[in-house]
Amino acid sequence: MDFELNEEQKLLRDTTREVLSRAYDTEKRNKIVDADPGWSAEVWKQLAEVGLLGLSFAEDDGGMDAGPVEVMAVMTEVGRRLAPEPILDAVLVPGGLISDVGSVDQRQRILPGVAEGSTLLAFAHNESGSRWPNIEVKVSATEDGGSWALNGVKNPVPHGGSADILVVSAALAGGGVGLFLVDGDATGLERKNYRTHDGQRAAQISLSDVAAEPLGDGTDASAAIVASEVRAQAALAAEAVGAMEEALRLTTDYLKARKQFGVPLAKFQALTFRAADMYVLLELARSMALYATMSLADGVVDTEVASRAKLQISRSSRKIGQEAIQLHGGIGVTAEYPVGHYVSRLAAIEHTLGGADDHLRVLSK
Repeated sequence: MDFELNEEQKLLRDTTREVLSRAYDTEKRNKIVDADPGWSAEVWKQLAEVGLLGLSFAEDDGGMDAGPVEVMAVMTEVGRRLAPEPILDAVLVPGGLISDVGSVDQRQRILPGVAEGSTLLAFAHNESGSRWPNIEVKVSATEDGGSWALNGVKNPVPHGGSADILVVSAALAGGGVGLFLVDGDATGLERKNYRTHDGQRAAQISLSDVAAEPLGDGTDASAAIVASEVRAQAALAAEAVGAMEEALRLTTDYLKARKQFGVPLAKFQALTFRAADMYVLLELARSMALYATMSLADGVVDTEVASRAKLQISRSSRKIGQEAIQLHGGIGVTAEYPVGHYVSRLAAIEHTLGGADDHLRVLSK
């Protein structure tokens, strides 16, 4: 099997890298992240113009009909530049659910706007008091004369504070979990926005008799939610690989430039051994991220494959992050220097959709 990107995929990767590299350095990113909404509307517009926001949607729905490998190429560059734009949270995950479950009318009504960058989505699934993979959905969906209403609280909802349309999971009266579309300005919907430690945004969404539209036929969508999580794990793995690559590059450059006792730190064998261990961990993570992506490309949506990949991603990212901070010394934890921000994002990815211990338990069953 050929694991190299083809020419079109390389062009997509290079285009993403150019857009994000031109938009962000550490100072610019810190400034954008510190202000609401936490990402750049101008960069979002550029991503839409080059087709990245419609990457995974069907052509009939305004997208490019690209596959998992293309998504991996883009998300790796997102991780490399530590771009704060919510491609995963506002496009890939909720847009993927609409693509999989939604009716033709729903897809063609919503997804072209997402691809154009004018419509922001969010997936409201997590609820307080439960953790992956056993998310207990307590938000209820009730029907009265063909109209549906949702009641309950979702938290955290990644980038839910800026979403124009929410895809909300809710318990069905007959059993199972359904998916519903809710307007961001719907009556009875309240949002409490907050910033996460890695500079991203999330929200607590309270729903009180909020009018909702069933996504698709309104039946149990549990299988679609699980499949969405598998795809999200692969995307997060690719983002983590990009972030780890940059954290390692920053570390090796620092060891070459910083001097102690009149010689570069790179001359100290113990430190170069630690950097070499970081490289080995990076390559282990890269291979598992590629494994998860290629499985999806082959049409295999397997939770065990996702957990195998996430377990190694979590282990590698934690160790690489720790070593990057240690080898930099005090400068590694300053806000002005980028490596600490990479470590923070890697920690957030590790705990999104289950950490190492959670996935180890899944694989041990």
